[in-house]
Amino acid sequence: MPSVNAHLAMTHLVPLAKEVDDDKVTPGVLGFIVFAVMALAVWGLMKSMNKHMRKVDFKDPEKEPVGAAAGDPEKPASGEQR
Repeated sequence: MPSVNAHLAMTHLVPLAKEVDDDKVTPGVLGFIVFAVMALAVWGLMKSMNKHMRKVDFKDPEKEPVGAAAGDPEKPASGEQR
């Protein structure tokens, strides 16, 4: 059996709601708090990502000369004989 205080509170609060629809679902304060926390988390992750992306060097490495890539032309490769 519901308490008398709960019943009195409901009778005072129902007139404050202009139209109460039992089929309507709203997120309420908890939904706003969860959304705000998620928004702050995304903002922090984006800020961190930008900081790390500034540290990355996107320049192409300089290409080595043809002789340097194959090794010293004076020196035979392993397994080869002169």
